[in-house]
Amino acid sequence: MAPGTLMLDLQDEVLLQEEVAMVQHPAVGGVILFGRNYRNPEQVMKLVASLRQLRSDLIIAVDQEGGRVQRFREGLVELPSLGSLGDLWQQSPFEAEEAAYSLGWLMATEILALGLDISFAPVLDLNPGVSEIIGRRAVHHEPAVTVAVLSAYIRGMHAAGMAATGKHFPGHGSVALDSHWALPVDNRSMQEIEAYDLQPFVALMDQLQGIMPAHVVYREVAPDPAGFSAFWLQEVLRRRLGFGGLIFSDDLSMQGAASQGSFSERAYAALSAGCDMVLVCNQPDGAREVLEALSKLTWSPQAWRHAALRGKAHAVWGEHQQLPAYAQAVSWAQRLRGL
Repeated sequence: MAPGTLMLDLQDEVLLQEEVAMVQHPAVGGVILFGRNYRNPEQVMKLVASLRQLRSDLIIAVDQEGGRVQRFREGLVELPSLGSLGDLWQQSPFEAEEAAYSLGWLMATEILALGLDISFAPVLDLNPGVSEIIGRRAVHHEPAVTVAVLSAYIRGMHAAGMAATGKHFPGHGSVALDSHWALPVDNRSMQEIEAYDLQPFVALMDQLQGIMPAHVVYREVAPDPAGFSAFWLQEVLRRRLGFGGLIFSDDLSMQGAASQGSFSERAYAALSAGCDMVLVCNQPDGAREVLEALSKLTWSPQAWRHAALRGKAHAVWGEHQQLPAYAQAVSWAQRLRGL
């Protein structure tokens, strides 16, 4: 079965009967899990195994950034925000890069040991103090600091066996509105965006296997939000920057996507613009609408792009705590949560 183009979510801690047929639909290529799907490591491993039994080719994902965005908590290490690494940089750049590597490795090792493939991480947005929804999810306000810290963080993810997905291209940190609840508009010129928000994406492009664009309109550059813009995705991201990985849409149920119409119209617009996989979360009816629409199309991401996102765990759950790097990574997590 070729990989599909829809990533959907689940309602509970177990796979419901009505979800079985949806997961088996050929248009589905992935599943994203949330806090409601997680009770403890043993439970989520059973859930993941039930998904793998239905479809061995799925990308199974979670948002496990650290700080306030950590979906799985019970039985896992409490991860600090990326902003704490920026704080540490102000004290010691060397230690900040060492900690970033350890924390990238730790996050990825735990998620992979549970049987998932990816966390949608890291956040490449900058934090100039404008966006509350980004805030300390971002490393720093300076591009150079962000690049140095996240380069180390991504190396840690890769060492653990996890692909990296940068978000939210070309940068969400310079707009105040939250795209979950509104459609933010950035009025800066292309030159201003290139000189600031775009810098981490340019510098880290070769280390990323996935990218997620922002539901933000950059009005002076293109009329549609970046995730629905062929200019941003095909001209800038693919052609100018040479990105060859998989492009995920941000969640199509967010208000920032509503300008594109119905759920099926949003999916079609994202795929037409250049996304390889679209996410529909917290809207089962919307996911069914997209599945019905995709049934009439022969659209699938490049198989190699999809395969590059599949995780390569180096330890099973329980044994990961015996790896030499684990104690050091936990020590960094504890220290940075106290900053």
